[in-house]
Amino acid sequence: MAFGDWLGRVFGREPEPEQPRLELPKVKTSAELMAELEEFEREIADRVPTMVLSRVSRVASIVRDTIPRLDQLGAGSYQAHTVVATATSYLPEAVGGYLRLPRSWADTRPIANGKTALLLLCDQLDLLAYKMDQILDAVVRADAAALVAHGQFLAEKFGAGSGLELGQITPPPQPGQGPPPRSEAPPPRGAPAAPPPGTASTGTVPLEKGRSAPDLDDEPTGPGGPPPVRRLEPPSGTV
Repeated sequence: MAFGDWLGRVFGREPEPEQPRLELPKVKTSAELMAELEEFEREIADRVPTMVLSRVSRVASIVRDTIPRLDQLGAGSYQAHTVVATATSYLPEAVGGYLRLPRSWADTRPIANGKTALLLLCDQLDLLAYKMDQILDAVVRADAAALVAHGQFLAEKFGAGSGLELGQITPPPQPGQGPPPRSEAPPPRGAPAAPPPGTASTGTVPLEKGRSAPDLDDEPTGPGGPPPVRRLEPPSGTV
């Protein structure tokens, strides 16, 4: 008993009634949102046309991809609230409004702008899918921008002046494998081929087909030089 209540009883005063407490609704976890969305899809699987079911599946798929990233949007952000409200309110209420109508009436009777309830529901689901796709694209682009910024940081820290550029780094050989083969430039056009391994190079240039080796003693000399020395061959038939 509080001291004020005790004084009230002593002096004959009635205790003041307690003020009602404001209880906020419990915030659903990501797992609870996923389970609620799956349960909703199972409930309507056999009750709506295929064109509605395909659109519901598209919205639900985008919401599933976005729910794990709600922390990046911020707990009190408009985008996070829109994703949660789509899973728990916007999507179920749109389909529920269609299911409360007789099926034949909803699919054939125009009710607004010449459209039936079925076509109006499809328009609403397309709008939800478009909005969810916008939110997911904004979140994923933020992650992609962070990846690009990290790549630029690595390029500036390890690539400049060190010969290491992104996309030009050779990975180390795996255990049990030799080093990667070295790429050698091809020999220039017209250069003699290298001798096979294990043979000594003679330093001679191969002759063209059909030509004999020239006699060095018979080569002419330049003007003003000594006359060429010709080799004397013994007459045939002599020893």
